[in-house]
Amino acid sequence: MSKLNTSSPELDLDHPNIEDYLPSGSIQEPIGKLRLRDLLDISPTLTEAAGAIVDDSFTRCFKSNPPEPWNWNIYLFPLWCLGVVFRYGILFPLRVIVLTIGWIIFLLCYFPVHFLLKGHDKLRKKLEIVLEETVKSSLFSLQRGLVEVLCSFFVASWTGVVKYHGPRPSMRPKQVFVANHTSMIDFIVLEQMTAFAVIMQKHPGWVGLLQSTILESLGCIWFNRSEAKDREIVARKLREHVNGPDNNPLLIFPEGTCVNNNYTVMFKKGSFELGCTVCPIAIKYNKIFVDAFWNSRKQSFTTHLLQLMTSWAVVCDVWYLEPQNLKPGETPIEFAERVRDIISVRAGVKKVPWDGYMKYSRPSPKHREGKQQSFADWVLRRLEER
Repeated sequence: MSKLNTSSPELDLDHPNIEDYLPSGSIQEPIGKLRLRDLLDISPTLTEAAGAIVDDSFTRCFKSNPPEPWNWNIYLFPLWCLGVVFRYGILFPLRVIVLTIGWIIFLLCYFPVHFLLKGHDKLRKKLEIVLEETVKSSLFSLQRGLVEVLCSFFVASWTGVVKYHGPRPSMRPKQVFVANHTSMIDFIVLEQMTAFAVIMQKHPGWVGLLQSTILESLGCIWFNRSEAKDREIVARKLREHVNGPDNNPLLIFPEGTCVNNNYTVMFKKGSFELGCTVCPIAIKYNKIFVDAFWNSRKQSFTTHLLQLMTSWAVVCDVWYLEPQNLKPGETPIEFAERVRDIISVRAGVKKVPWDGYMKYSRPSPKHREGKQQSFADWVLRRLEER
């Protein structure tokens, strides 16, 4: 069967073999009869449509791949049962204790200062007059350090094995860090090394409570995907943050949604039109013990954390890559694609030409019209050949 003829090499990376999904009888027809293979070879558009029906590359970006069972015989099954007892009966309680100790230490050190200063403007002003600049800077550093310590306890509660490559990020104005996105734990993995301010979807429940109390002190920016006005407000806050010399480094996940760490979807251009240096970060999880992908449509973040805490370990590599700047004549969209190329190659993931927001909505009319125009051009070419 011929490959899909398309101008985008990204589609070829994941083009499914239709014959793998068909019974042998539908392919091996007697000579002289119309075979399904011939029908699909008539048009690249029909081939692409058939491939999308059986296994489209967009859906595969957001599918978790369960591990293959290995306890299939009488010798392995007792070992598997022993592992389950050890993980749930010993490891999990120990990890809960570790995480509880971390929360107690954090709350005892963080909230007395945070709520005292947040609720008393007059007291804050008096302290700013009495305290020297170095003392105030130390207090802010302590606050950032406590958040890093809490994230370290979270990583320890998964028996996280994280290897960092490259120089540690530093606080500088006019820079923004961008990374591929697999789960909300990406933020925790990165935060235990550097106190980033992050732009993130506003979440309900206990995660939202943490966002409005602890993470807000880092200068984090929240948005609501359903509010169109939020885009302008967020864009203004981003520019103000990157221009502040004393602000925490800004971290953005430009894909806008969690992808299963096998692919990267299109980067939003907002991070690349701020007129500042972009520092790429590549994150790659090893699925040998657990799949770190968070499918937010199928499980809550609490369930996701429990899955991590009852696994053997979370194994991860993080690469801090060379900073990039907008080249002369380069558009923000081209800049975003160039940075996505760098991250994809380093993390060993495939690029696909999809907008991650399609996960939350129907395809745009522009996308449908593009496919319709492509099919119409092909039909015209075939008619002219005749």
